[in-house]
Amino acid sequence: MVNDSERMIELGREVVDIERNAVAALHERIGEAFAHACVLMMNCEGRVVVTGMGKSGHIGSKIAATLASTGTPAFFVHPGEASHGDLGMITPGDVVLALSNSGETGEVLTILPLLKRMGVPLIALTGNAGSTLAREAEVHLDVGVEKEACPLDLAPTASTTAALVMGDALAIALLQARGFTHEDFALSHPGGSLGKRLLLRVSDLMHEGERLPVVRESDPLREALLEMTAKGLGMTAILDASDTLIGVFTDGDLRRCFDARHDLHDARVGDVMTRGGVRIQADRLAAEALKLMQDRQINALLVVDSEDRLVGALNMHDLLRAGVV
Repeated sequence: MVNDSERMIELGREVVDIERNAVAALHERIGEAFAHACVLMMNCEGRVVVTGMGKSGHIGSKIAATLASTGTPAFFVHPGEASHGDLGMITPGDVVLALSNSGETGEVLTILPLLKRMGVPLIALTGNAGSTLAREAEVHLDVGVEKEACPLDLAPTASTTAALVMGDALAIALLQARGFTHEDFALSHPGGSLGKRLLLRVSDLMHEGERLPVVRESDPLREALLEMTAKGLGMTAILDASDTLIGVFTDGDLRRCFDARHDLHDARVGDVMTRGGVRIQADRLAAEALKLMQDRQINALLVVDSEDRLVGALNMHDLLRAGVV
């Protein structure tokens, strides 16, 4: 068993070494052809249509998804389906990115005359610069490898890794050229953690109206405790007689009341509250609220409008539920 384990480790490392070398070889191939491909996709008035069969198709599908999520509209079309009706998904304003390690994949070559007729620019990723696909393409990007990681040199392994890396290189070069920002990325990923951090506002999460804990500074402390318990935020806002926000009473203030031996039955909330309190405006990002809480080592915030009027409150649990944390 020990020998088997050692052999498995050795084989795994060999695969990593082979694929690492295949990726390293791409470095010197990023040149004028690569720049030309980027320009074609950058100037595309339609979509980048990615196509490929088998394992190349799986890699192509991922490349299309990466392009689409980084500012370059793209989708994947199966070449076999394209010749049976799906070719109508490709329009004259598109650019086609075709993957085929051999450059001789029949299903891909079948649609080439139709692409030529429509005047659609073709970018080919192949491992054979002399192949039909490479010759017919406006731009050929060499993703050839010395050998596959498969000991039979048959299963697409290093070649698919090289194609995937080249696709990533195209996508990120285009991302930079377009000036694609964190906010742009978030708009494409509203359900992801980054999207939530960059899109959610305090106003989207805050408690307001009847859910907002509020008492007057003249109220007995027990009223503040009842309000905190009822609203479940671990705090309550404090208003003066003119409805001006003047402070906050939190779980921490309650602990300090015990330490100072205040009479909890007779004390007024105005005597034991924290004056002022940490505040944030409703239009700020939820991620900013998180940072403010972390920096101040607090678990809740008062939310105010541009004129410092109380409009809401939120706590760390609200941020956790929303996936901002």
